[in-house]
Amino acid sequence: MSDLLIEPAELNELLRNGDPDTPLLVLDVRWALGRDRAANEAEYLAGHIPGAVFLDLDSALSGQVKEGGAGGRHPMPTLAEATRAFRAAGISDEHEIVVYDAADSVAAARAWWLLTYFGKDEVRVLNGGYAGWVRTGHETTTDVPEVSPGDIVLTPGGRRLLDADGVEHYLDRHQVVDARMPERFRGEQEPVDPVAGHIPGAINIPALRNVDADGRFLPPDDLELRFTALGIQGDKRTAVYCGSGVQACHMALAMEIAEVGHYDPAVYIGSWSDWITDPDRPVETGP
Repeated sequence: MSDLLIEPAELNELLRNGDPDTPLLVLDVRWALGRDRAANEAEYLAGHIPGAVFLDLDSALSGQVKEGGAGGRHPMPTLAEATRAFRAAGISDEHEIVVYDAADSVAAARAWWLLTYFGKDEVRVLNGGYAGWVRTGHETTTDVPEVSPGDIVLTPGGRRLLDADGVEHYLDRHQVVDARMPERFRGEQEPVDPVAGHIPGAINIPALRNVDADGRFLPPDDLELRFTALGIQGDKRTAVYCGSGVQACHMALAMEIAEVGHYDPAVYIGSWSDWITDPDRPVETGP
């Protein structure tokens, strides 16, 4: 797990005695659905890991929402949009990156996925997030660091990115996972999108159950057992989606930790909120 996750004690050691030839940049991506940037940033300003830079999911880790909703509620940013956002956060090619959110790594996984999609290899997620950092007694601060613009050069294609047509291909030949909670998958509740249900043929594996009560990822063996018990076939490629491409990234990270489903899952970033913009696409409810 060390290539994907970092524990609070190790991050603390890197912040105190890191390698000067590999500068470390910590990104705070705390976010909650329905909460605006000001509210997310207020949480950062009230206390964060020393040196951490705030990065907003809606404006920095998503593209512009299109009229009519095509692309979803958190669309894939363009190369230009991602370059602007990452450079504004101070990211350069030589940086090692650690990302964290409040606890469960849902927003942090979105940052991890996008950075690695755009070719940034040295990215890890803080296991347990800010809550884990505080719980283990490490220093926090309200000081906001001065950020010098970065010069990172992005190269798209570091991960598998799907649109709706790509999902249909995976349904025909591989397997597709819906990472939302079961009640949304079954269409019994839909608090966000105008249409309830799921993509026919998808398997439901809720991403939020990949972590324990403290927001820490389950051990790799436990994740692997969970995924195979819920229908993942290890010899097939896997596509993942959710409501708007956030929890899907969390599911992709968990699958890579567990090394199942070819452990390079494709992410349908537009997800359910994109799928339902075309009335000709099928929708299913129930188990």
